Amino acid sequence: MARAATTSDVFNAIAEPQRREILTLLRTGDRPAGEVARELGLTQPGTSKHLRVLREVGLVRHRTAGKQRVYGLDARGLRPVHEWTGGFEEFWNESLGRLDAYVRRLVGDDARPASGLTEEEQ
Repeated sequence: MARAATTSDVFNAIAEPQRREILTLLRTGDRPAGEVARELGLTQPGTSKHLRVLREVGLVRHRTAGKQRVYGLDARGLRPVHEWTGGFEEFWNESLGRLDAYVRRLVGDDARPASGLTEEEQ
């Protein structure tokens, strides 16, 4: 099966680690493209390409400030990722609950869970 185009959806766009780094950086505030490149040690052309992909899938927005394009995070585009990963929350909660019970049995402390709170305090 052919791989979907990078700009076809948010999942493909964030599959690239450097794009995730860009999103993490933009989470702290808007930045010009040149600053994004410098802070992440990327080339200007590579940064521009990544920002274009992120813009096309709706994860970043941009505005012009003088001769610069300033980019900012638009986290609303991450909603499909959040909804998809949220489906695994029950799995992780059950797994961590079983791990907590196992650790309590190992240390012989059934009265206090690993979180340090009693069941009443939780």
